[in-house]
Amino acid sequence: MRIAVAVSGVGEDDLAFVLEAERLGADSVWLAEAWGYDAFTPLAYLAARTSRIRLATGIAQLGARTPALLAMSSMSMQALSGGRFLLGLGTSGPQVMEGWHGVRFDAPLAMTRETIEILRTITAGERLVHDGAVYPLPLPDSAGRAIRSMAPPVAVPVYLAAMGPKNLALTGELADGWLANAFMPETAAAFLEPLAAGAARAGRSVADLDIVVPVGVEVTGDEEEAARRHARGYAFTIGAMGNRTRNFYNAAFERQGYGDDVRAVQELWLAGDREGAADRVPLDIGRRTNLLGPREVLRERIALYRAAGVTTLQAKLTGSLDDRLTTLGTLLELCAEPAGQRG
Repeated sequence: MRIAVAVSGVGEDDLAFVLEAERLGADSVWLAEAWGYDAFTPLAYLAARTSRIRLATGIAQLGARTPALLAMSSMSMQALSGGRFLLGLGTSGPQVMEGWHGVRFDAPLAMTRETIEILRTITAGERLVHDGAVYPLPLPDSAGRAIRSMAPPVAVPVYLAAMGPKNLALTGELADGWLANAFMPETAAAFLEPLAAGAARAGRSVADLDIVVPVGVEVTGDEEEAARRHARGYAFTIGAMGNRTRNFYNAAFERQGYGDDVRAVQELWLAGDREGAADRVPLDIGRRTNLLGPREVLRERIALYRAAGVTTLQAKLTGSLDDRLTTLGTLLELCAEPAGQRG
């Protein structure tokens, strides 16, 4: 199992962490994109300062850039990094796309499919002609021409952040990897079944994908306190990342058996009771979506992720630089142990 790390900033502390994570053996670094820094510019900087670690957008927002610009940026990153770039994509949501980017959140599934198709046409060095509903290229009844990229062809691995069944099936069909938010190994079938159905359409299996699961990691003797803290942190996700009828995280938790819980949390949040909402998040959501506790508990949890077919754990670490590196070192040690080893 590979270990990735996630960073959200572009400061000297983040650089120092990535450089040391590379030295310790982390496989990749994922840089988030929300409504602050973009994901590509900091990764280009990291490409110049690192030599081995892979560099991933985690995630770049679909609709914020045209598919052609995504392809151009990805090809630039592959050239700058010596082929270490991974393109993580996601649809984000209507609050960000319509409120921040001014782009209608329409047909996200079709946009995802067509973006990948166009990206692969461009990066393969083919002339860009695309008969799409979202992106008809060249534009009909226009002066547009079918253009071939001036850059040499290059492979760009595509990872999708998907939670809904249709998007999961699309991921299984088209993507190289899956960024698995809200994933719990105990209820993995809620995600893996539609993922496998999509993969079967393309004549392959889930084993052909790199399954990347983001997890908070804390080595602590007080597992319950850590789980409660992480559970409380989900109140914003459940309450504010969408509305009563459309919240991708809530739908994912509902498919894993937490429907009544997330509805209660959302109602408390929307009523203005933020503390009540945080208290109402089930402890198991905090515990099962993260790696929390003493080494033996982490070892057991890692075995569950392995058994579910997870190939990469993306560690989200907090605390000082030394704290984060110490925790990362422990995680790397545990994941390097032979299966079944106890200590």
